[in-house]
Amino acid sequence: MEEQFILRVPPSVAERIERLLNEDASSSDDKELDLSFSEDGRTGTFVIGNDRFTASLMDLPTVVESYKTYDDTNIIKTADIGQMIMVREPGDPAPDVVEYRHGLTPPMRDARKRRFRREPDLNPELVQRVEKDLLNIMAEEDGDENSRKPGKKTAPKPAAKPKVPEAETNAGEPERSDSDESDESG
Repeated sequence: MEEQFILRVPPSVAERIERLLNEDASSSDDKELDLSFSEDGRTGTFVIGNDRFTASLMDLPTVVESYKTYDDTNIIKTADIGQMIMVREPGDPAPDVVEYRHGLTPPMRDARKRRFRREPDLNPELVQRVEKDLLNIMAEEDGDENSRKPGKKTAPKPAAKPKVPEAETNAGEPERSDSDESDESG
């Protein structure tokens, strides 16, 4: 498996990167392309040419699979991508969360909220109380089973029903299946 990431950049930067990749690098003004992160591993700097942009490493709400092909017929999975590097314009505010709210495509807008079940808000005191009650109930049941004496009668089992032959419904006619399509009018 390869290591891959998604690089989301503003439209003006995307044009410059595309120009840099498609044209000869020596003829382009944007000869330098660099991405470096600070010690926290979540914030960094993206440099293209002489311009610097702030970048953030964000977790995606779902895993995205990446594929490649060598013959335009068979595809091979190359990576699971779970993070995205988001490059921002100089005036844009930094995100305050590490998880990106939306997916990569419009149908995945607010993916966490719309597509995944919320974790219930459980009060720890309530959980402890219910756990204690369940342990008490289990202890009482164990105590009841141990207190039974061997000579003591237990609840009687229900009596078995006598077998009664089924009434014949065809009254001497041979059995027919539903698929028997024979016509007897003939």
